[in-house]
Amino acid sequence: MPPSPSRDEGTSRPPLLEIVIPAHNEERRLPGGLLQLCAKLARLPFPTAVIVVDNASTDRTADIVRDWPRGPVPVRLIRCPVPGKGAAVRAGLLGTSAPFAGFVDADMATDLDALDVAFGQLLSGERVVIGSRAHRDSHVENRHSRIRELGAFGFRALAGALVRGVSDTQCGFKFFDGVLAREVAARLRTPGFAFDVELLARCVREGSAVVEIPVRWHDMPGSRFSPARHTFGIVLELGRIWLRLRARPRAAAPPSWEAPLDPVGSP
Repeated sequence: MPPSPSRDEGTSRPPLLEIVIPAHNEERRLPGGLLQLCAKLARLPFPTAVIVVDNASTDRTADIVRDWPRGPVPVRLIRCPVPGKGAAVRAGLLGTSAPFAGFVDADMATDLDALDVAFGQLLSGERVVIGSRAHRDSHVENRHSRIRELGAFGFRALAGALVRGVSDTQCGFKFFDGVLAREVAARLRTPGFAFDVELLARCVREGSAVVEIPVRWHDMPGSRFSPARHTFGIVLELGRIWLRLRARPRAAAPPSWEAPLDPVGSP
């Protein structure tokens, strides 16, 4: 592999790949996650960049990004005042301009070695490449409770009816052709946990197959998902997604929860 680009080279050329990190009150996990991601990207033989979306945080998440030291991988901040991972990912993808774009979770639960495989698939012509914990070659460390596992099984069954042939819609490791990512993000209307289902379903609607790749995934502490608090809302979100996908396509307009004059939320 060619040597890593110098600081000047890495920051003067436009990125070929931009990666979004949605972050809500991630002051404890974000520094380590950013360090891992930037170290991985700095070893790649092409320019990259990272966008951290501060999703209505009330802690020092935004300060961490603003104070991040300059290096071969530029890191910039976007603000998304609307709570919800879907809203944050939408804002982040709309803030990209690179030929390829994607997003990962702040905890880096998915081993970043999968980036090499994902980017190779994109270069070969695939337009949607996602990590799948259900892939037969994946290695998954799972410490979830029995109740959460049952909830996940039910969710997969419902999601499978909307995105057929995809075994894991929720792994926080997804990469796209940049143009497709921005087109689909503009139509995304699900601000919460189930946004991945709508995002993938709209990609399929655009004629793009979803390629699932194996990952090494580690169950990280600090997850905010609670079956008791979130299950009912997620079922409602899936129902709304089903209705939206059945509706006649219309010109993209900002969702009702987004300020129309500031769709990305500049830092």
